[in-house]
Amino acid sequence: MSAANSPAPFTNPPNYEFPSHRLRRTLRNPDKQPLVLVACGSFSPITFLHLRMFEMAVDYVRQNTDFEVVGGYLSPVSDQYKKPGLLSAHHRVRMCTLAAEDTSSWLMVDPWEAFQDYQRTAVVLDHFDYEINTRIGGVETPSGERKPVRVMLLAGSDLIATMGEPGVWSEKDLEHILGKYGAVIIERAGADMDQAIDSLSRWRNNIHLIHQLIQNDVSSTKIRLFLRRGMSVRYLLPAAVIDYIETHGLYVDEGSSQSATGNVVVLDREWEKEREKEKEREKEKEAGSSEMVKEKRPVQAAVA
Repeated sequence: MSAANSPAPFTNPPNYEFPSHRLRRTLRNPDKQPLVLVACGSFSPITFLHLRMFEMAVDYVRQNTDFEVVGGYLSPVSDQYKKPGLLSAHHRVRMCTLAAEDTSSWLMVDPWEAFQDYQRTAVVLDHFDYEINTRIGGVETPSGERKPVRVMLLAGSDLIATMGEPGVWSEKDLEHILGKYGAVIIERAGADMDQAIDSLSRWRNNIHLIHQLIQNDVSSTKIRLFLRRGMSVRYLLPAAVIDYIETHGLYVDEGSSQSATGNVVVLDREWEKEREKEKEREKEKEAGSSEMVKEKRPVQAAVA
């Protein structure tokens, strides 16, 4: 029995088919190693920052590594994750699909993780590795040589910060995720990447840090707060996603049950935290500007 027809070592949701319609099957540069980026998350809802992370990663990979990106996947988490504000997998997968189809020519959405019991990130990456390398057989070079595809986790620095916290992730999973696969980490506002990386130093060569040149701190939490308060989210999400949210009346009735009321309290607390962080960032900017002015004044006087 061929590898492509062999039984999958994973439990698949009913009627599941791995999406590969946008996976580029041939390398442009035969000297490069093919790379697929996988972003796991709630995506409740998906925002332009989630999509922008992939573009920043492609730029970084092209300019700083020996990899060549041949595909990118959004993998929404299962409903069993039980996170406040987590909409049903059906809606989240649909919104991700609309976002990918409407804004990108290469991103795909894999519903494997979403439509079953909660799966650890390490297992999700194994699933992608199996589908792309075992079942599909990797990708080809222009001369016809087949190459295995490297799978890497794409995440924000808030996730990598949790990996550096004792007891949050098992050592076995960290070794599997960061040792076997690696990660591309995008800077997120308020997260100290350097401090997080210090505690993950043994995998430093497999962790690629990307600083945002244009700061974007849009978050799903803020989007849900805006929607619950009747505020516009236009230009923060893809238009197709906004239309879907409005059509189905999503995120506007989070206070209709006791558990949802708890979610609202959590959201309000998150809102206040975000406001406090923003105030702190403004203070730091003002302090920095004042120091720069002080340093420049003697020079200006001397020139005069």
